Amino acid sequence: MIQRVTVPGLFPPPTYSHASVVEAGTRLAFLAGAVPLDAEGRLVGEGDAVRQAEQVVANLTEQLRAVGSDLEHVLSTEVYVVGTRPAELSAVWDVVEASGLGTGPHSSTLLGVSCLGYTGQLVEITATAVVPGEVGP
Repeated sequence: MIQRVTVPGLFPPPTYSHASVVEAGTRLAFLAGAVPLDAEGRLVGEGDAVRQAEQVVANLTEQLRAVGSDLEHVLSTEVYVVGTRPAELSAVWDVVEASGLGTGPHSSTLLGVSCLGYTGQLVEITATAVVPGEVGP
């Protein structure tokens, strides 16, 4: 259902693919950014990007479940991390990789940004995923 492509003429990515291709007629889910808030809207892991990344992945998993998909069917993500040093981004990427998102491996972009939408927020992940199963009318 998902063809993951690593382009031979490009530098080989460590844990993601350059592109993912899905045949026409497949249902896709375009998910809003998963954020590090609990069900009551409280920030989880204040000052701790790794803990926030864990919460973000948990919330992303719930978003996927709600539309009939899962981490295995994620095609692409954008991972936003408040930070300016590669080590800050890498710590969050380690959480993403350990989550099962890297199983595909999916296509991803990891970005360092100056701020995100909630006070104290350090991590956000947007995703596009296949919704497996038959396509309805």
